[in-house]
Amino acid sequence: MREGSIVTGPALIAVLVLLLLLTAAVVGRGGLGSWRAVLVAGARAAVQLAAVSLVIAGILRSGWLTTGFVLLMFAVATATSARRIGAARDVLWTGLAIGGGVAPVLAAVLAAGVVPLRPIAVVPIAGIVIGGAMTATSQAARRALDELRTRYGEYEAALALGLRERDAALEICRPSAGYALIPPLDQTRTVGLVTLPGAYVGVLLGGAGPVQAGVTQLLVLIGLLAAEALAVLIAVHLVAAGRLHVRWRD
Repeated sequence: MREGSIVTGPALIAVLVLLLLLTAAVVGRGGLGSWRAVLVAGARAAVQLAAVSLVIAGILRSGWLTTGFVLLMFAVATATSARRIGAARDVLWTGLAIGGGVAPVLAAVLAAGVVPLRPIAVVPIAGIVIGGAMTATSQAARRALDELRTRYGEYEAALALGLRERDAALEICRPSAGYALIPPLDQTRTVGLVTLPGAYVGVLLGGAGPVQAGVTQLLVLIGLLAAEALAVLIAVHLVAAGRLHVRWRD
């Protein structure tokens, strides 16, 4: 075991269970949602990470398997985001928004050679970027749809003034969809001052020095910000065009 690495064993399991139960109690007793959803999420995370840990070694030995695993992550992210938006039938458009954010970022970092074209480097970077784009797409689309439904009268008024449907919708929903970028912006602004995010900690625990960890984290943060900004922009335009969750006009 490397010095500074997480200590596994009964104590770790006990702490994880305690924190999960505490979270469920806070959510349930505080009226913040379903405590069962918290427990299910924690249990799913444990099972999924255990499964990934068992197969990841084999996957990382093959470039083809690595590519398949990245595509699987993308497919799951797309399906998850589509369900969260309430547009399960529009999964292809949801995938376009997420992919439109992820593809340029991964292409840039791999083509430039700043991330080695090796499975052990590609998988974590791809997972982080895909996850960020998924969250940004879900939040932006949901905010845009909520705004359009709430302010539908303003949308009709804009049409009456001669605006095209897409332009009228964008006037209503674009500002609120931009709020989806607040979390990544705040994380980028405060990194090192308020938080030490996962990539930094992970690289440190892996035995690298603080400078290397800082460079890695900066790459992750800027890449995430770019991917999420692109995903938000594409998502809000798809909503306004009636491609993503067209039923908001009903």
